[in-house]
Amino acid sequence: MDGNRRWAKKRFMPAALGHAAGAQRVRDIVQTCAEMGIPQLSLFAFSTENWKRPEEEISSLMGLFMTYLKKEIRNMNTNGVCLKVLGDTHRFSSALQDLIAEAQAKTASNTAITLNVCANYGGRWDMIQATQAWQKAHPDLDLSSLTEEALSPYLCTAGGPEVDLLIRTGGESRISNFLLWQAAYAELFFCDDLWPDFTPERLKQALAWFSQRDRRFGSSAPL
Repeated sequence: MDGNRRWAKKRFMPAALGHAAGAQRVRDIVQTCAEMGIPQLSLFAFSTENWKRPEEEISSLMGLFMTYLKKEIRNMNTNGVCLKVLGDTHRFSSALQDLIAEAQAKTASNTAITLNVCANYGGRWDMIQATQAWQKAHPDLDLSSLTEEALSPYLCTAGGPEVDLLIRTGGESRISNFLLWQAAYAELFFCDDLWPDFTPERLKQALAWFSQRDRRFGSSAPL
């Protein structure tokens, strides 16, 4: 969800207001996905690299995350949204960790759509922690016996599908350490829209583009 800060800068606003506008956009996109029957939506909210940002901005983002969770639990339950926060949450404050746990518990039985919010997440970190978790669970096995199928249950997205469509807003043409393992065969859609300007209509355009893709998954002939 790239472009919040640039959206604010264009309007001579502080970055915090750009992030707030981006959080508001999340509700629209989640609702649209649920209405269209999309079972899983993953949003990159805060990466492992984002800790390099100014302390004031990080503090603002953490506060926004807490506010969003408090405000949206009821809305998520009304719309059948099951929330999962993926990433290393131990670096967050105890108050935020408690709120994450509460939100996940209260929405766990919802089935309309699963919303994965990736926070303090990085694709490389995910693969490393999964490998370490596998090794801990199998101390008598050598790493040479580790397979893709064996590692998958230890990734943050265990039990979920791989990424079909990866959308990057903000005019950047990279995936920036997002779901690297899970997006191995994803279709990549890059657009210039800053995240607060990424409307449900633009999402539907991306889905229409995706529906025309010839997905071969490594085979030589169309499926």
